[in-house]
Amino acid sequence: MEMLRVPNLKILPAKGEEIPPEHATPEQLVEALSAAKAREVADQCAPEDVIIGADTIVWVDGRPFGKPHSEEQAAAMLRRLSGDVHQVYTGVTVIRDGRERSEAERSLVRFRPLTEEEIARYIRTGEPMDKAGAYGAQGLGALFVERIEGDFFNVMGLPLCRLGKMLKEQGVEIL
Repeated sequence: MEMLRVPNLKILPAKGEEIPPEHATPEQLVEALSAAKAREVADQCAPEDVIIGADTIVWVDGRPFGKPHSEEQAAAMLRRLSGDVHQVYTGVTVIRDGRERSEAERSLVRFRPLTEEEIARYIRTGEPMDKAGAYGAQGLGALFVERIEGDFFNVMGLPLCRLGKMLKEQGVEIL
């Protein structure tokens, strides 16, 4: 957001429990979670404030990989991603002046094959523990990413091109 030169930026993390809707597509899932976050924060803000909520998941084998709850779960996730392609979905919700819009972005990520030692060393850095899919492509996890098809920033957790379009629709000019 600083890169976009958004003036008077405040970051207010949502603290509510993430309750995913049952039987949702990946797009529906991330849109619902981003909207819940944005609505929670909007309750603390003035109507003219621009509220942005986002939620990212890694989607593999028809199910979401969220943040790992243990090092063992992180290792299992990384083993599954190793040498294969997975999908990253981010839902973005913008609320301003009572108007709310949610959209989802999808990117494909190819991981190179990983060794057990690489997985163990990466987990010891602590980086995987607060990242969907147990990796951060903006950090040391970049060493595993062979290719990204789609919005690079989506894999970081905020698809900037889509967000820019959504903000423009809400009357917020960035450029």
